[in-house]
Amino acid sequence: MTSGHDDPDLDDLKRAMRAATPRPDPVRRAENLALAKKNFAATQGSGMAARQNSERSEKRGVFRGVFDMLMTRTAAAGLTATTALVAVGALFFTPAGRDLMTPPSDMSRPEVAAQPEPAASDAPAIAKPEAPAAQDLQAESTPAQPQADEVVGYNAQLRDAAPAPMARVGIAPDIAPAPPPANTEQFSNKDDNPLHVVAEDPVSTFSIDVDTASYALVRSSLNAGQMPPRDAVRVEEMINYFPYDYPAPGPEDVSPFKPTVSVFQTPWNPDTSLVHIGMQGELPAIEDRPPLNLVFLIDTSGSMDEPAKLPLLAQSFRMMLSKLNSDDQVAIVTYAGNAGIALEPTPASDRGAIEKALAGLQSEGSTNGEGGLEEAYRLAGEMSEEGEVSRVLLATDGDFNVGIDDPDALTDFISDKRDSGIYLSVLGFGRGNLQDDTMQALAQNGNGTAAYIDTLNEAQRVLVDQLAGALFPIADDVKIQVEFNPAVIAEYRLIGYETRALRREDFNNDAVDAGELGAGHSVTAIYEVTPVDSPARKADPLRYARQEMDSEATGKSDELGLLRLRWKDPGESESQLMEFPITETDHPGSEAEFAAAIAGFGQLLRGSTFLQDWGYEDAIALATANRGADEFGYRNEAVRLMRLAETLAAD
Repeated sequence: MTSGHDDPDLDDLKRAMRAATPRPDPVRRAENLALAKKNFAATQGSGMAARQNSERSEKRGVFRGVFDMLMTRTAAAGLTATTALVAVGALFFTPAGRDLMTPPSDMSRPEVAAQPEPAASDAPAIAKPEAPAAQDLQAESTPAQPQADEVVGYNAQLRDAAPAPMARVGIAPDIAPAPPPANTEQFSNKDDNPLHVVAEDPVSTFSIDVDTASYALVRSSLNAGQMPPRDAVRVEEMINYFPYDYPAPGPEDVSPFKPTVSVFQTPWNPDTSLVHIGMQGELPAIEDRPPLNLVFLIDTSGSMDEPAKLPLLAQSFRMMLSKLNSDDQVAIVTYAGNAGIALEPTPASDRGAIEKALAGLQSEGSTNGEGGLEEAYRLAGEMSEEGEVSRVLLATDGDFNVGIDDPDALTDFISDKRDSGIYLSVLGFGRGNLQDDTMQALAQNGNGTAAYIDTLNEAQRVLVDQLAGALFPIADDVKIQVEFNPAVIAEYRLIGYETRALRREDFNNDAVDAGELGAGHSVTAIYEVTPVDSPARKADPLRYARQEMDSEATGKSDELGLLRLRWKDPGESESQLMEFPITETDHPGSEAEFAAAIAGFGQLLRGSTFLQDWGYEDAIALATANRGADEFGYRNEAVRLMRLAETLAAD
């Protein structure tokens, strides 16, 4: 075959191709090119070009032949014929989502074979060619069968090494997708609180926790079809995710919050009781708040280059701008390999400038968290004036791999900075690389809160609906201490708050840091207690234990215990104290019952041994019966997640 004009066989093939090839449609061509670019980008992983590989198979398959023809024939008729040949060959031999120009021998390279497949829902439907054209092509192209065997053999080799993928109609079975990247997530948690014997250890002390990151992490895992990691489940954060209709403080109350205590039968053990402690913070008039200086500290490192990270982050902060006043200020500090200012202090009323800075964020490089924190604190200090509130809002996946990368070192760094009055809150984004332990260390020691944002709905809840609570504290260093009465209660355990435990002597030590309560926030804590005459009692009474009690304690044998609360007014260094007895109560109401359902749900996810024969169906029934008004649907969502967890746990 010497040329396109001298070879009668080639002329016949071109005439067949002209008859089979539809007339060009410019609109459809533009759509197909755009879709091809999208699918190509989706299959490229890091987006880096394939490395050169000198090793080549001696076989020259149909793909190599098509490539050579495209490179050597420039006549229009030749291009028409080869284009049709590529289309038909791709239909029968090319796995979905693969580069048509890559020979099978080149696909054996690891950087090619490991590319992920595009989602099935993203793949366009491929029309099957008319039978005569396909038959003519197969009759004219005798090398096609050996090359098909080559592709099929390559696919079979991959299928032997990986689970068989689902086949699509009209397309050869897909090459199995590469496994997901290694999961490097780290979570901050401890073993469940143990059961305490009141006669030996009657006092329980802990810091409040208004963080909600754990619930959103649990939801993210369940919605992805996976049970959450055990250490990702912090039961108190799941309970405190929800708003509760607790009584708010009135004019007669001296504290900025009002406690409510109820005692009722434990849903998962009829022989024990739950002591439910609810605290509702006051919500000052938002128009009376002082000017706010916000520094958005945004992680723009390479690990943030995912849709659920930097793009969602930018959208979330844009939503927040609607809640800011004209006399508020916003600045943006970014950090990757180096830290820099993406937006100098700007009035919140200039939304155009702020949104432009957010839209211009790009992810690249390593993660210099230390440099970013230092720059953000410096800028927040310069923005602050007398009577104003300054806050740093860190948004990250928690990966600090340059500078300070140890949670303990971060704790010391943030502890030194919080005394200036500039609080630090942390927002987590994305999964797979989430360093939850680092985020918890930052938020707890920065006098701020930690939340995880997986959807725009969650951004609405955290940054719009609860913005005042996140940024304006009404009580600092809030501590709870309960002393149980050994004449009434034999054993107790605190459900959750494992990472918030304090020593007994820390309660009266104002130098010991604790959690902050924000404007309008509520806090819930639940103890499971065992009465002295209950068959659920685990530990036998001691033979030689002291039997007598002083007269004062004997006269208060109807009390289950004593609740003490200690807090500081914002900016003050000396704490205040409130205390009152815990006694039996009537029916607790739907708020306490729903909190108990979530406490049970969290313990089920952690595999707690305290729940006996109580399971997901019981948690679902209890939560469903106590959903209340549920204005924003949070409780309905919790029931849905319980049902999903029940199904996944049964697999």
